Formats: sequence, C-alpha cells, structure tokens
Amino acid sequence: MASVSLDDFAVDEIYVLDTETTGLKGAPLDVVVDIGITKVDIAEGKVEDVYSSVLGYDVDKWDDYRRNAWIFENTDMTLDMVRDAPPAERVMRDVSRILKDKAVTAYNVGYDMKKFLYLDPWCLNGTFRECYDIMLAATDVCKIPSEYYGRKYRYPKLDYAYTHIVDGDPAGIHGVQDHRALSDARMASYLMIELYRSGDYTPWKSL
Repeated sequence: MASVSLDDFAVDEIYVLDTETTGLKGAPLDVVVDIGITKVDIAEGKVEDVYSSVLGYDVDKWDDYRRNAWIFENTDMTLDMVRDAPPAERVMRDVSRILKDKAVTAYNVGYDMKKFLYLDPWCLNGTFRECYDIMLAATDVCKIPSEYYGRKYRYPKLDYAYTHIVDGDPAGIHGVQDHRALSDARMASYLMIELYRSGDYTPWKSL
C-alpha cells in the first residue's frame, strides 16, 4: 500500500491513540487488549473522544504469560472483559477505518505503532500519516537526567509529563492515571496541545 502524502492533511487535526497490551515485548508474543482514540483540534485546543474498545480474545487458550499480564494485575481490566469484548478482528477493522488517511500520533510511537499497529495482524503501516511522537517532545521539556549512555534525558512517563506540563486537569484523571487506553489518549492529547502552544511540539518534525 502506498504511503500517504503530507499534503493530504490539515495540520490542525490530529488523531491521538493509545493501547494497553499484555506486555512490553510486542507482537506476536503480546497483543493489544484495549485501544482508545481521540481527535484533537490542535489550534483550538479541543479534544474529542472518537473510539474506545476492549479487544476480544479466547483467553482460555492463553498461556500464563498473557493471563497474568501487568494490565490485569494493576488496573480495572479483567480477563472476563477481554473474553466478552467484541472480536479483536472487528476492532482492528474499526480502527483501520477511523485512522485511514488521517494524521496520527501517540505517546510513545515506538511502542504503540512500531511494536503493534504496524505489524501483523494490524498492518496499519502506510495507511495514515505518522506525526511526531508526543513523548519525544515532552522529553525535551521535562529534562529528566538519564543514566543511560548516549541519552541526555530519559523519557518521562505520561502521568509525570501531564502533571508537570499541563495546567489543571483537563483530562479529568484527578491525580491518578488509570492506565486505560482512552483515558491515556486524552492525557496525551492535552499534553500535545500544551506543548504545541508553547512552541515545543511540531506535528511534522522529523523523527
């Protein structure tokens, strides 16, 4: 599939996505179990919820690695929610339709997109225009010293960046990140808006 062109997009409308998964290793060992998408009018500072769904799988066939994933131990997500959710394939089709030919980003593009949505079975690489990673922009603002060789600053966690950069609590988390996809997408959206307003976020900045 041919990649979409930068000229196809208005810079002021960006879709922000977030995923929750069974682990950090990426596909195919891990799978997406929750996805949320917002639409951001970056010039007006408006955020609109677009899509949210748990993905359905036959969890009875999962091994202990997936069944005991961090997401099920530390959030309100349960295996029963995954068991009873719409089939994963249907959610993938919905997401593909929503994001087609759109400008899209995330808080940690390297994780959400490059470890999952660009790979099988999602295969979304080239179907939308990837914007600059919100996390990378926040890294240069938060300036948390890194102990890793070759990296000046470490990547801030989403809740840290949101709390330290965004005025008030427009995402309505009340001081607690719940690690659900739509809520995290909202946090990332308002963070992107604030970074854009301060001149620290450029959607088309080269990765």
